Amino acid sequence: MRIFQKITLLMFLIPIGIFAQQSVTGVVTDATTNTPIPGVNVVIKGTTTGTTTDFDGNFTINAEDGAIIQFSYIGFTAQEKAVAGATMNIVLTEDTQQLDEVVVIGYGTVKKKDATGAVDQVSTEDFNQGPVVNAGQLITGKIAGVSVTPGGGAPGEGQNIVIRGQGSLSLTSSPLYVIDGVPIAENNVGGARSPLNFINPNDIESMTVLKDASSTAIYGARAANGVIMITTKKGKGNEFKFSYSGLTTLYTPTSYVDVMNADEFRTLVNETGSADAISRLGNSNTDWQDQIYGNAFGFEHNFSTTGNIAGFMPVRASIGYTDQGGILQGDNFQRTTGSINLRPSFLDNHLKVELNGRGSYTENTFANRDAIGASVDFDPTQAIYDENSPFGGYFTWLNNDNVQNNLAPTNPVALVDLKDDTAEVRRFIGNAKVDYKLHFFPDITATVNVGLDKSNSHGRTVVSEQMPSSQLDWNGSFSNYTNEATNKLFDAYATYTKEINDVHNITAVAGYSYQSFENDNYSFDSEAEEEGNNPVKIDKWRSVLLSYFGRFNYSYDNRYLVTATLRADASSKLNPDDRWGYFPSVALAWNINNENFLADAENINELKLRVGYGEIGNVNGLGDYNFLTKYTASRTNANYQIGNSFYQTYRPEEYNEDLRWEVGRTLNVGVDYGFYNNRISGSVNAYMKKTQDLISFVTVDPFTNFSNGIDKNIGDMENKGIELELNVIPVQTDNFSWSIGYNVSFNENKITNLPDQVEVGGINGGTGNNVQLHKEGYSPFSYWVYEQVYNEDGAPIEGAFVDRNGDNQINDEDRYIHKNPYADVIMGLNTNLNYKNWDMAVVTRANIGNYAYNNMASAKSYLNRATENSILTNLHSDYFNSGFETITEANLQSDYYVQDASFFKIDNITLGYTLQDAIPSTTLRFYGSVQNVAIFTDYDGLDPEIDGGIDNNFYPRPRSFVFGVNLNF
Repeated sequence: MRIFQKITLLMFLIPIGIFAQQSVTGVVTDATTNTPIPGVNVVIKGTTTGTTTDFDGNFTINAEDGAIIQFSYIGFTAQEKAVAGATMNIVLTEDTQQLDEVVVIGYGTVKKKDATGAVDQVSTEDFNQGPVVNAGQLITGKIAGVSVTPGGGAPGEGQNIVIRGQGSLSLTSSPLYVIDGVPIAENNVGGARSPLNFINPNDIESMTVLKDASSTAIYGARAANGVIMITTKKGKGNEFKFSYSGLTTLYTPTSYVDVMNADEFRTLVNETGSADAISRLGNSNTDWQDQIYGNAFGFEHNFSTTGNIAGFMPVRASIGYTDQGGILQGDNFQRTTGSINLRPSFLDNHLKVELNGRGSYTENTFANRDAIGASVDFDPTQAIYDENSPFGGYFTWLNNDNVQNNLAPTNPVALVDLKDDTAEVRRFIGNAKVDYKLHFFPDITATVNVGLDKSNSHGRTVVSEQMPSSQLDWNGSFSNYTNEATNKLFDAYATYTKEINDVHNITAVAGYSYQSFENDNYSFDSEAEEEGNNPVKIDKWRSVLLSYFGRFNYSYDNRYLVTATLRADASSKLNPDDRWGYFPSVALAWNINNENFLADAENINELKLRVGYGEIGNVNGLGDYNFLTKYTASRTNANYQIGNSFYQTYRPEEYNEDLRWEVGRTLNVGVDYGFYNNRISGSVNAYMKKTQDLISFVTVDPFTNFSNGIDKNIGDMENKGIELELNVIPVQTDNFSWSIGYNVSFNENKITNLPDQVEVGGINGGTGNNVQLHKEGYSPFSYWVYEQVYNEDGAPIEGAFVDRNGDNQINDEDRYIHKNPYADVIMGLNTNLNYKNWDMAVVTRANIGNYAYNNMASAKSYLNRATENSILTNLHSDYFNSGFETITEANLQSDYYVQDASFFKIDNITLGYTLQDAIPSTTLRFYGSVQNVAIFTDYDGLDPEIDGGIDNNFYPRPRSFVFGVNLNF
């Protein structure tokens, strides 16, 4: 009976529910243009019931009176409205927050729509995911014209970041890093793997890249290679919120250098070796690379809180811990970080104070990288251990004195087991910034920014007495060192801002900057101390940069924009007569989309034309006080004896009192665009940079200086290219969104003036051999090689090279420029997909036209190497291709070893799932990620992505498998 009653009641309720629903119709229009908006999401709040507007902005949805309808569309502010009848018309306004997006520039900020230079910003939501230890990993593949090359696979390894190609011949081509307004030092203290390792990537809010001279000139001399401005997360909101993130990572080796296995090597020696060589073969099958590499684990934990104290002081604080193992045995990187940000305001917001402080403590255990080359060289037929070995039972090639043959490689396992190389690095960077908007003249804000970047490190190296050695009296070794670095900053500047009649906007900045860098290095030698000599070696240096700067911004009616800057820099690295450099820039921009003739073009959201020109100096990476003669003390065990006393001597170093600034002049033309409510957006830039007075290390005539070579201003270089960035949102609904980011850059470097060619690019396999050259008319670091001759089967003929000058002999006159290490085309492609609570991100990159010199093959694949010097040495498998028997200088310098290293790489794939309010007022996200997923290339070496272009003893990059969790509450 009860069941019948319930069914009857339900039959009555169904029609009531049906009659309560009504068909609601309406149209959604743009508040600015009064035109209909197609594709607007129309959803009943709290349900999945919804629809979208048609081409004419019309919609129909069944909803009861009082139900809340949500209207959302990208580029517009979302709106909610309660149903009150059968008709509902909605007017959406453009999202002003999106239109007024602010990007950080030197000594201030600017609305993105008002930027006149080539500026790109990547924020938290767009950063690369996965096991990110170094800040450079966050933007890999994200920005056109920015090449981020990982240094190798070691834990905590840094990246070589180059903006718009090689900027110099011998000076650094790295950009200037500015963290919360503090430019950090260009060098690194001993014991640190990377200058950016001290900052926790989880504390970074955005990274802004200033690429052209018109945007970087405000930083003057240090900005010759671009600027990367790192803005950390700040306190915000009124209530305290907390975040935790943790991850676990498995690192696995992906590939090894291609050498002969034990059976191949044993066959080779038996077929080609003497009886004595054959007798030295072992009975084992040892993969030495497999013995020194293995899986490793990493862990990371981060906790942060943000909120407001007493209603006037926003605060954010964080702590983090990272433990990353290396695939080379014994490698480890551990980092503990802490940060705090306070932003109190006083006097009705006329006085604003920002305090930033972050500290890090890093413990590095450095694996013995000598084992990388030794594992390639060592005879695979030998066992790891030999009970008769005098060196801790590790198999060793011995000579008649029962010590290691000094031409033999050292047992790779002994190398990783018996050397202990550790260091601790402490670093603090902080600044106090005070902004005061003058009460009596509120258009002017006076700013003082005081910063301190201080680090110290202590390291020691202990080598066991059991380590195989060729020394007769070997009993191990010990040495340690201490480094201290102090970077002090004082900035004072005033900013004038004025809007006149809602048409004219003026912003002017003028200021002064002083920055000093000090380094104290102490080295201790235990062996010297044992001999009764002074064990301490001290090296101190100091550098100062004094600057005046100004910038003027003018905007007329949000259509025409002008930016002009001037910076004057004086560097203590240069002589007083050439110390000051003056670096101006000017940029013009036209917001075409704000013109009346485009008023009816509702699908054009942004269309800006930019033109900029600027001059920038460079002495980055140059030694200090090069215009003065400096003296180096002799080693304590090489003192000069006079009678019964020993005296330390001093040797004068080379100097050049005529050194002056490298000066780069850059012209940039660009277009920023956004169409269909910014569903399609991006930029195009074309640039040309001409650098004069290039500094390079060159040979000088005997007796004209205290060395046979000095740093000298000797040449000019031209750098030009095109960049394209494209961002597309093909799908945007409440349940599913898909975004695609693509960037491509074309770059060409060429030395346009160089009186004398300069050999560079030293290689293994001989003494003083170089395979790269700086030469007028070619890219810097181009390969300088012989043209190999091949037989009918396509195999190289040993010792046969093309006589390019026709003089019937092969010598340096026959070497030619053949390719260079730099990619002609760099591309990045990333995509993000979100479906309900699921998210997926894929990051890929490609380099096209870059070449690498395979030094592992050239130095280790000739037959005589296998059995010479009374030992057996393994060969690179390229011997099967070349058949070369004897190493010669010409063989090493053959273009046969210069190989196309173009590649396509899947950097990262991340899949995540988010639980909203699984626990009240919390967001919980689980994700899995794979880093270094796959690489596609024709290069025969271990990895085609080689910084500098010479592949030699490269630390393999591992593949990483990550599981992580993020919790916000």
